[in-house]
Parts: sequence; structure tokens; C-alpha cells
Amino acid sequence: MTILVVGGHARKVGKTAVAAGIIAAFPRAGWTAVKISSHFHGEAPDRDGCLIFEETSRRGESDSSRFLAAGARRSFWVRVDAARSQSWTARLEPILKSSPFLILEGNDVLSHLRADLHIMVLRYDVAEFKESARDLLGRADAVVAVGGETSAPPWDGIDAAALSGVPVFAAPDPQTLPAGLVDLLSSRFPALG
Repeated sequence: MTILVVGGHARKVGKTAVAAGIIAAFPRAGWTAVKISSHFHGEAPDRDGCLIFEETSRRGESDSSRFLAAGARRSFWVRVDAARSQSWTARLEPILKSSPFLILEGNDVLSHLRADLHIMVLRYDVAEFKESARDLLGRADAVVAVGGETSAPPWDGIDAAALSGVPVFAAPDPQTLPAGLVDLLSSRFPALG
């Protein structure tokens, strides 16, 4: 099983677009996609601290639907209570074992499993930089820099040294998957192709 995790420094930076772009770039992989969030939108989590919804719509109306529209075989939206992580991570195991190729969107999951590749999406025109993302930046295997191909990172406490040794792929917008990232994934995971 190969696990790719697409995280980001804040909400609305393009994580879903990058994950959907990867799914579309490698259609034969038969992806299972999982969006993990901590927002319950008025619904109460179950006794394990999570709600799991399997998406069936391919119309692209929600993030999990966008994964199916991009070509994923299965897609889930998992809402979690971080305080009860031991319970909800156990609930994810059947999903994680359901496919040879998984793509997970969200930062929280990296505290509970090892990704084969962690991609961090940095959107240079979004000022927020979550503290949890600062901790994860040093663990990223690749960065998609939206709108920042020639400039230094604009966030306080984040400079070019934070990305030292990490391949950074510039994208004019998150809808455009950088060719270099596709090449990296192809070379690192030949079975995707």
C-alpha cells in the first residue's frame, strides 16, 4: 500500500485541487481518496470521535466528490475529533487497507501514520500559517508553492531555509499540477503509471 498525504498551511490553499490533480494524472492507480477534517458543521461525532461518509457523487460538488470526478475509485470524507485520535485512527484502517494507492488530504493524519510521500501546499497569498503546519513543514517530501515561484516565503518565521533540500514545485494556481511533481511521483512510485 502506498500512502500520499497532501497537507497545507491553512484552509483554502488548494489541497483538494492538488490531490485531485494527482488522481487525474495517474488514473490507472485506482485511488482511494480520503479528506480528513476536524469540522463537524453542527453534527456530533460518534463514540469513536469521528464521522465517516463514503462519497458516491461524481459531480464535483464537494471536495470528496471532486476526487471521484478526477478518477478516484472510492472517496471518503472523514471528520475527526483530534482529542480522540486513538479511536478514529482504528476506524480508518479498513479504508486504508482497501486500495494499493491512497491519497489523504489533511494534516492531522500525519500524527498517526507514516506517509510514503507528504506534499505540503503553500499558497503565498494566504497570510495564515497554522502552528501545526509549521511543525509539519520540515517533514514534507515536496512542496507545491502556489503563486510563489520567485519570491521568498512571506510568512513570519518561515524562510527559504525551512524548505532547504525539499523539492519545491511552483504552480500559478492549485488547479495546475506542476509537471515536476508528476515526474517526481512517476520516478518514486513506478507502479502508479
